[in-house]
Amino acid sequence: MTPAKQKQESGRERVANRQLQDEDQELEQSLRPKVWDDYIGQEKVKANLRVFVQGAKARREPLDHLLFYGPPGLGKTSLAFMIASEMGVSIRVTSGPVIERQKDLAAILSNLREQDILFIDEIHRLNPLVEETLYPAMEDYRLDLIIGQGPSAQSYRLKLPRFTLIGATTRAGLLASPLLNRFGVVQRLDFYDETDLFRIILRSTKILGVSIVEDGAWEIARRSRGTPRVANRLLRRVRDFAQVLGDGVITCEVAQTALERLEVDTNGFDEMDRRILHTIINKFGGGPVGIDTLAVAVGEEKDTIEDVYEPFLIQQGFLARTPRGRTVTRLAFDHFKIPRPPELQGELWHG
Repeated sequence: MTPAKQKQESGRERVANRQLQDEDQELEQSLRPKVWDDYIGQEKVKANLRVFVQGAKARREPLDHLLFYGPPGLGKTSLAFMIASEMGVSIRVTSGPVIERQKDLAAILSNLREQDILFIDEIHRLNPLVEETLYPAMEDYRLDLIIGQGPSAQSYRLKLPRFTLIGATTRAGLLASPLLNRFGVVQRLDFYDETDLFRIILRSTKILGVSIVEDGAWEIARRSRGTPRVANRLLRRVRDFAQVLGDGVITCEVAQTALERLEVDTNGFDEMDRRILHTIINKFGGGPVGIDTLAVAVGEEKDTIEDVYEPFLIQQGFLARTPRGRTVTRLAFDHFKIPRPPELQGELWHG
């Protein structure tokens, strides 16, 4: 194949991949709950938020600034959209890395209307200068801007409408204290249990027009890593197998076959989960191993391991963080049917 032909094929592949990503995003949006009753799970968080929303509406005031934190895919963005819907206001969505300069933040805030909501995903990745500019905006609804440079620079104060900032982060520990303290409501979202994931899958099948039996829904729920986003993604992929290789109905057998081909095991571990655990066991004797070394060994970004994979592995009891590094527990050895080294002692290794 000529270089020109290879470039053309590569371009087509990128377009196809982008179209698939866009289709998945559209499906994800269609599955997003619109009202409180459709939002399954996180009952304590949801109950508190309903009180805060009703109180703000009764006083005809903007809702206090909110921060949602927890692993990705647990519904932080969905909660922000539902709050905006319940408050009857518009929502502007952006993310921390996108707001590179103070002028970018000023442009966003100046276009908000009274009681509107600004949702900033990955708020822990805000530029420090932008973050400092955000402090008076959250507290006093004003922006202090410097226009020009050198001796001709002038200070300008911009008055802002009373708005609500909703921040979302997977790493609340990276937020600066001055920013964290300006949120009136801070809520943690936890992993979902299988029952809630089962209910989410049944709801999603109705929206997608998919036929499923309860055993098939339970099988997907068990392997969804306690995360609704993963459950919906697996459901869409299992649907493909059911339509192409079966009669269109997701049974337990169809779900098991599809998930095995997707390399998602009975604990919900995917290929990277297993690689992380295998690497610590086989290359580092079970640990401890530093996160930087582990990232190089498995060929994955450090932040991705910390934000996406570690929380679930730790929550399930297969991985532990120690002062010296990451260590697998006895469950990891037992899961892979690998004998535990006799020289390893301590509470992590006792059954």
